[in-house]
Amino acid sequence: MLSVDLNSDLGESFGIYTVGNDEAILKYVSSANIACGFHAGDPHVMHKTVLMAIKNNTAIGAHPGLMDLNGFGRRNMNITAAQAYDITIYQTGALAAFVTACGGHMQHVKPHGALYNMAAKDTMLAEAIAQAVADIDKKLILFGLAGSELIKAGEKAGLKTASEVFADRAYLSDGSLMPRSEPGAVLSDDKAAIRQALQMIKTGTVTASDGKSLTVRADTMCIHGDNAKALIFAQKINAALHEADIKISPFQRQ
Repeated sequence: MLSVDLNSDLGESFGIYTVGNDEAILKYVSSANIACGFHAGDPHVMHKTVLMAIKNNTAIGAHPGLMDLNGFGRRNMNITAAQAYDITIYQTGALAAFVTACGGHMQHVKPHGALYNMAAKDTMLAEAIAQAVADIDKKLILFGLAGSELIKAGEKAGLKTASEVFADRAYLSDGSLMPRSEPGAVLSDDKAAIRQALQMIKTGTVTASDGKSLTVRADTMCIHGDNAKALIFAQKINAALHEADIKISPFQRQ
């Protein structure tokens, strides 16, 4: 029986600003990547989201990003490998404290936005992030873009890695995600997202924007919590996977 982890980026509200519908989405995913206060989130939101994840038996992961609230962590910044290491330690440690205080267990770390995409191609950044995760706890799983430098760095650091694919994002021919600034980068049609999700899980391939077929490993699949149709996508993709007899469960590497 095929299986996949279905994850979502959550806890991205902060202060008076509410982003997404975390409580509802948690019912349809198996892992939650919780913002740690740099690109989004704050201590109260982190605490609340951890409690909701535990209540829903959803696996918990830290979602560290660049210190860029205004840009939601999606603008590239010229940071050093040492800085990437430090911000990963700082944010992951903060979330881990909430998880421990709430009686939970942290499963993974998944960088956010620009940090994620930069580490997908930059070996030094990828190795710094992977080393930070390993230095915190070698039992943590590192989530990274399938086929990316981050996955290679995680394996080099002795970590379990989960190759991630995206149901709601378009791909370029080199296997990277299409920049959000380009038309069609974020899929708005739930039927198209479902087709892409099933293709990636069943065949291990995804069709790039130029029509090229790419090989991908689908250990975990992301549905963005801040997508305007996030809840609809989560509900419909969850239902489509069950209908296709694909098990949804937190990632466990044998």
